[in-house]
Amino acid sequence: MLFSSTAGGMQILFSDISLQFCSPLSSCLQQNSQKKKPLPPVKHLEGEIIWAKFSRRPWWPCEVIIDPVQGNYHREKEPNDRPCRLYHVRTFGEPKELVWVEEKSTRTFHGGFEFEQLPLLRRRGKQREQNYKYTVINIFSVLLFSFQVCEKTGELLLCEGQCCGAFHLPCISLAEAPKGKFVCPECKSGIHTCFVCKKRSEDVRRCMIPVCGKFYHGECIASYAPTAPVTRGFRCSIHVCLTCFIANPNSVSISKGRLVRCVRCPVAYHATDLCMAAGSVILSNNSIICPNHFTPRRGVKNHEHVNVSWCFVCTEGGSLLCCESCPAAFHRECLNIEMPKGSWYCNDCKAGKKPRYKDILWVKVGRYRWWPAEVSHPKTIPENIQRMRHDVGEFPVHFFGSNDYLWTYQARVFPYMDVDANSKEKMGKGVDATYKKALEEAAVRFRELQAEKELRQLQEDRKNDRKPPPYKHIKVNRPIGKVQIFTADLSEIPRCNCKATDESPCGNDSECINRMLLYECHPQVCPAGERCLNQAFTKRQYSQVEIFRTLSRGWGLRCVHDIKKGQFVSEYVGEVIDEEECRSRIRHAQENDICNFYMLTLDKDRIIDAGPKGNEARFMNHSCQPNCETQKWTVSGDTRVGLFALVDVAAGTELTFNYNLECLGNGKTVCKCGAPNCSGFLGVRPKQNNPPSEDKGRKLKRRGHGRRKKKVVVTKEREDECFSCGDGGQMVSCKRPGCPKVYHADCLNLTKRPAGRWECPWHQCDICGKEAASFCEMCPSSYCCQHRDGLLFISKLDGKLSCSEHDPCGPEPLEPGEIRDAQVDGWRSFQDKAKLVKKTLCSS
Repeated sequence: MLFSSTAGGMQILFSDISLQFCSPLSSCLQQNSQKKKPLPPVKHLEGEIIWAKFSRRPWWPCEVIIDPVQGNYHREKEPNDRPCRLYHVRTFGEPKELVWVEEKSTRTFHGGFEFEQLPLLRRRGKQREQNYKYTVINIFSVLLFSFQVCEKTGELLLCEGQCCGAFHLPCISLAEAPKGKFVCPECKSGIHTCFVCKKRSEDVRRCMIPVCGKFYHGECIASYAPTAPVTRGFRCSIHVCLTCFIANPNSVSISKGRLVRCVRCPVAYHATDLCMAAGSVILSNNSIICPNHFTPRRGVKNHEHVNVSWCFVCTEGGSLLCCESCPAAFHRECLNIEMPKGSWYCNDCKAGKKPRYKDILWVKVGRYRWWPAEVSHPKTIPENIQRMRHDVGEFPVHFFGSNDYLWTYQARVFPYMDVDANSKEKMGKGVDATYKKALEEAAVRFRELQAEKELRQLQEDRKNDRKPPPYKHIKVNRPIGKVQIFTADLSEIPRCNCKATDESPCGNDSECINRMLLYECHPQVCPAGERCLNQAFTKRQYSQVEIFRTLSRGWGLRCVHDIKKGQFVSEYVGEVIDEEECRSRIRHAQENDICNFYMLTLDKDRIIDAGPKGNEARFMNHSCQPNCETQKWTVSGDTRVGLFALVDVAAGTELTFNYNLECLGNGKTVCKCGAPNCSGFLGVRPKQNNPPSEDKGRKLKRRGHGRRKKKVVVTKEREDECFSCGDGGQMVSCKRPGCPKVYHADCLNLTKRPAGRWECPWHQCDICGKEAASFCEMCPSSYCCQHRDGLLFISKLDGKLSCSEHDPCGPEPLEPGEIRDAQVDGWRSFQDKAKLVKKTLCSS
């Protein structure tokens, strides 16, 4: 180690030059060199730690050093009929050996954990013994795991160079600590190893945190999202809690507190069970091995990767795109992406999201169904479970219902959601008692943990975020770009019939025609003049509200005083943008991981965005059972959106309205409103309430007349044949609640599966495209109230609602065999229609 790699390289160069010019056989050697293959490039540098295989030793950790006799650390093998490069190495441990090793018998060293993965090169000596690797690794375990990144604690010698590394004395072949300043071989050579890909090169860059000392290739560290640019460099991801970063990248607490860091990759967590990934192996107070380094064992069934058989977005089966790190699966159309080449990972796995202790998961074991279980901490499980063999990345789970334990890993579990706790579909007939008990216990435990998490989150948010996120407060809508705000002439504003002498002119209890038609009166046009009570938008007669921090839904809005039913609460104010600007802002939000949107449709060409600018109404949260609603009013010739109370609201109650969100792609957001009829996701229609008391009374009255059981009619959620052509096959189903229709994509002229909440053409008018009010029962033809006259009628023969092509009494009746026997009584909604027969597509 007396010479740098550059010096060694120059010495070799001089030796080659002297051979070429001083030897009388130089011309002959030059001719021979043209015939043989060129020598491979230098693979290892002086001072590098490598695995070497020579003599009868197993793979052995060695250091590349300069041969004191020849003065270089690599040379060409002789005889040189087959070009091969040799490296001079010194073994670690006792007894020490200095040998020349062929390049094909060397491997780059990343850590002692690689020993079992190294290939067999010879078949003699100790290697012929059974399980020789395990024998050797037990003998030399201290050696293999105790140098460079040895994953062992003890007395360490600190490098005072750029790497800030720590080494055991035996790891660097020292009997005692050197006097004065110690610098490791890498810092002496100036060529460092990338902490991600473990390759040494000159183009690595150092993290700008002074005490970090980690070096990276730019493309290697860029794949870790917590990496942040700083002045003249970057801060690597090892200084940020990955769990906190995924939850809120802008939180100030992501880099505060004590962190534990993985010794094999740039991943770190807060040193608490709330943040640390389940399956991490703790080495010391500040060092771990994270679950990213799990290696499945061959032949172990519980180590096999398994994916679900349904799409995580639309819950339907079919051709699925499966994540290669977890059980998640999606339709390519639901994600709205092209078919990827090679390996594909879901967004959660790309971000580094892992199961944590006390998480409720669905776990797959053998051929059993997906079973709910809770992730347990290894310290809290029984001793016999602790003694079971498990690897890095595996964590114990406790199954509900059966109280069994199992060691599993990320590729066989997926998260338990709010909708699972509220769902009763899994508890139908045919479910055994143990599984039903497991579902009930999981739902109760999930709610307990959610309450604890919300309380903890509230305390942290109150400590960190004492003010809501910044925005500019405005009082009226602001047009952006080419968008216009319309103003009508006084002659065009409607005039009501109210009088100034009325008790409450144009009030809620009055018969003001403008109020009924959602028009606001103008003070210069209304006969009531200044006494007019229908000018809430213009005079900004808002209810008094305040912004507050909710338990689990961020910031919210609540009323300070009582609000009566129908009372005006506030106007929804923001920037008025067009559709092009709306798409641009949504694209920007997706690229920057912005999850909060404040957009509300004003009309077909304009959208209100209260994100950057708005008023207090932007803080109103969604609810499946809201106490407010939005109404579009015409004020001075322009459309404006107001929020009105649906019920009497007591002071201190949170104000909510139904977003009626239209979900696109895989943007299915979990709803946390907590209402009894909560649908579980934003954009999904809330569950129907129980039937009225009158209907219940009728049912009870019918039951009293006799003991005869009523025959149960089983209705299918989805039909088996295409509603257009009547044939079976792979179908596209309508996502409208209650609609059982399915179609072939070809019958609808679709080139790909529709994404998100797609509704079939049976619900839109064939002429204008508006909401259909009447339907042909034999084909997808449907019409709105305006266009149904003359196109749909009740057949005189069978009483079914039909179009002209499917009327048996029409000019071109269909064959009798294609007409079903079920009777149709009048105009009925599509939910109540009976099963259809073979159909033909009717052109609109």
